[in-house]
Amino acid sequence: MSGVRAEAVRPGAVPVLEIGGTHVTAALVRIGSGPAEVAAPHREPLDGGGTADAVTAALLRAGRSLQPGWPARWGVALPGPFDYARGIARYHGVGKFDALDGLDLGALLRSGLPGCTGVAFVNDAEAFVRGEWTEGAGRGHARVVGITLGTGVGSAFLRGGVAVTSGPTVPPEGRADLLTCDGGPLEDSVSRRALIAGYQRASGRRLDVREIAGAARTGDAAAGRVLADAFGLLGRTLAPWLRRFEAGALVVGGSMTGSWDLIGPPFTQGLTADVPPPVLARRPQEAGLIGAAWYAATGPGQEER
Repeated sequence: MSGVRAEAVRPGAVPVLEIGGTHVTAALVRIGSGPAEVAAPHREPLDGGGTADAVTAALLRAGRSLQPGWPARWGVALPGPFDYARGIARYHGVGKFDALDGLDLGALLRSGLPGCTGVAFVNDAEAFVRGEWTEGAGRGHARVVGITLGTGVGSAFLRGGVAVTSGPTVPPEGRADLLTCDGGPLEDSVSRRALIAGYQRASGRRLDVREIAGAARTGDAAAGRVLADAFGLLGRTLAPWLRRFEAGALVVGGSMTGSWDLIGPPFTQGLTADVPPPVLARRPQEAGLIGAAWYAATGPGQEER
């Protein structure tokens, strides 16, 4: 997607899919005339560890719930590793969607989605940041960094609405999850699995992240310390890259922001005074859908072959 604002795009509703590890959402997103409107959203449960047939059936059920009414290119936001240019799944040993590894998802969706003339695939974190750049907390900033805190740490570095994925001002591939800290990968310290393991080491109990947050709110010192250590480290790890990129805004989304009262303060403290403080997404439930729609309307994609 180029740095195109709404006034440069013909108004219309773009069909989109947003694919996650536990669900897929389909919607028609009207862009190009005032604030984006998300219409006819349909959420379908999805098992990221399921068979290829089960996963693709869920994607098609969600997509077929929409009636675009005209031939259209679809926007599809989904996590990596994925060959976004060719539409080929590259999931291998990552714990979700492994059954899709090597599948030409572009061909399957083009043939199975209603009115589909092509598919524009975009990373889910990038779609989120694009949505917040056009419609939310990143609007008005030339350079925006966004992170999503869920199973892991998703990210995108946008300059003028374009994702920057190489060069000295961004992490490798523009991905914060590829950074290292304390001698290991960032997600060994900041991720769902890392928090669960850290709390189990500290307390002898195995709780999921939401339960750890609940324990911290009731005065569990181990829970509070695990969260503070992890997100303070995240702030310290990101700060040099925010400085190099000259970011004007740092936008945060993802399921873990439901515990922002606990993770926000140490994250902010870990950052330095010369970088922007983190701000929560203004349209957290819709930003990914909006970003995928903009990408489909203005960016490259998998055309009908």
